[in-house]
Amino acid sequence: MSIKFELIDVPIPQGTNVIIGQAHFIKTVEDLYEALVTSVPGVKFGIAFCEASGKRLVRHEANDEELRNLAIDLCKKIAAGHVFVIYIRNAWPINVLNAIKNVTEVVRIFAATANPLKVIVAEVEPERRGVVGVVDGHSPLGVETEKDREERKKFLREVVKYKL
Repeated sequence: MSIKFELIDVPIPQGTNVIIGQAHFIKTVEDLYEALVTSVPGVKFGIAFCEASGKRLVRHEANDEELRNLAIDLCKKIAAGHVFVIYIRNAWPINVLNAIKNVTEVVRIFAATANPLKVIVAEVEPERRGVVGVVDGHSPLGVETEKDREERKKFLREVVKYKL
């Protein structure tokens, strides 16, 4: 048996975040939809899920057509069973990740980011693919200074309303 690796570029438009994970059931798109709409008022999103058996369709739901199409296109490129893709706007991943992780069908989250992202896919035979991992962002350039710490704390106060 041989294995072939493929690196998939993930498009992330300005103002958008992507969440990529793995789940295990046809009902995943409905449950992810519910988790998102009940997490953040005004969140815009598109969800796609690669079915691994039966009809083996890319299932999808959304409240934003552009984000739906992005999710579908990325699922088709990844083409690995049980993988889901969610694109979001008007929210941060930190606002929705716990709700997503609490969806019964969700097995794991590979990435939740607005950074440059690549998905590493392994193919073990025709029509049998799986996500091995992701490459998220860039390597560090140094260690934060006191000024960097203050900027981080200010950003967190604005984004997630932390009190530091």
